Amino acid sequence: MRIIRTTAAAALLLAGLTACGPTAEAGADAKPADPTAPSAKTPATSATTPAPEPSVTAAATAALPDMVGKGLQSAQDEAQAAGFYLLTSHDALGRGRNQILDRGWKVCSQTPTTGTHSTDVKVDFGTVKLEEKCPAGGDRGEPEKAGSTMPDFVGKAVKVARQSLDSSTSITVNDVSGQDRMVLVESNWQVCSTDPAAGAKLDGQPVTIGAVKFGESC
Repeated sequence: MRIIRTTAAAALLLAGLTACGPTAEAGADAKPADPTAPSAKTPATSATTPAPEPSVTAAATAALPDMVGKGLQSAQDEAQAAGFYLLTSHDALGRGRNQILDRGWKVCSQTPTTGTHSTDVKVDFGTVKLEEKCPAGGDRGEPEKAGSTMPDFVGKAVKVARQSLDSSTSITVNDVSGQDRMVLVESNWQVCSTDPAAGAKLDGQPVTIGAVKFGESC
């Protein structure tokens, strides 16, 4: 009986080893996956429809009224009511004055003139004070920057001369009326003379301006 039990146990042990053997052997001999082997197919994604390009909207247009002869404030209000909001103004006498109180100025000219225009156009009003007359020779506009030659500033506002010259220029302004007054509000003073004179070369040298108030004789 003892031999039979031993033989049976041995048989069971051998059967177990036989069953485990191929699994271990297969694990030992397993080869890594071939990277060149075709992989499982992934489901194809549907093509996305490209977003439509934004359409270019044409600029809006409107009729710009004729504001010449109106007060600056009224002209600005009327322009905005018509759809124009990019507004500016300047001194039509070329004196470089700022239109601080719009109701104290009137319109002598406008750019662009009356007609149909894009509403994003800049509307520029040439103006004078209410008690002044519009310039007979036309709008004198804003001062241009001086180049390498001294411009002719005689008869123009001292402020215009200063704005035209390079900002690094050393400028001295003298009252040549004989009253030796201080020149405070330069837009109220007109140029009588300059040193260097008009036409001279400008090369960084100091500039001296002789001036009197508008309405006075040089």
